[in-house]
Amino acid sequence: MLLLDLNALEIQEKNIESVKIVCAGAGSAGIATLKLLIELGFNKENILLVDRNGVVSKNSKNLSKEKIDFAIDTNKKTLEEAIDGSDVLIGVARGNLVTQEMIKSMGKRPIIFALSNPDPEISPADVYECRDDVLMATGRSDYPNQVNNVLGFPYIFRGALDANSRIINTEMKIAAVYALKDLAKLPVPESLLKIYQVKELKFGKDYFIPKPFDHRLIETIPKAIFDAAVKSGVARLK
Repeated sequence: MLLLDLNALEIQEKNIESVKIVCAGAGSAGIATLKLLIELGFNKENILLVDRNGVVSKNSKNLSKEKIDFAIDTNKKTLEEAIDGSDVLIGVARGNLVTQEMIKSMGKRPIIFALSNPDPEISPADVYECRDDVLMATGRSDYPNQVNNVLGFPYIFRGALDANSRIINTEMKIAAVYALKDLAKLPVPESLLKIYQVKELKFGKDYFIPKPFDHRLIETIPKAIFDAAVKSGVARLK
């Protein structure tokens, strides 16, 4: 998902240090995503984490140690209040959680990742009905910009195995982010267009993440992981 933030920021002309992010969903996916966003340079003070009880803040009670790390001083309490004025919405909670009114309240050129399946937090149809300056991704294959773990996991594991790495560390994860980010900007081969039965796939709002059937994934991602494992000292090569 993280390459989406980097490519999406570029397309929507937003700054990594000032962009305001709301993450709806404080489970393992949400927490892991936010941790890596911070490693990539996003400002922790500009991130609002929202769980089923509302905004995770210094005033929240009975927080897990994972949530405590993202508790900040804020007067915002609800998801609706958190989304108001935000630049990025990451949804890893449940379907049909977000309304059109919430989307309307976001800042200019917002970025929305509604990733719950089978029903996203809000459908692309509902989003584009109320705004035309949005960049959006979901977890579904029948909409543009599908976010799917298959883009990362098999190739990260392949690279780690090739390097005989002891662990999969942050450096290797970041390498995957940038490899995917750069791949999305390359010209798309004709063979891939035939698979998806489209005339064109060009970097932009409707294509800023590689397609799952892109054969170039196996050629680029494992090598990036391998190199990062060697450089960070976790590879165990004979």
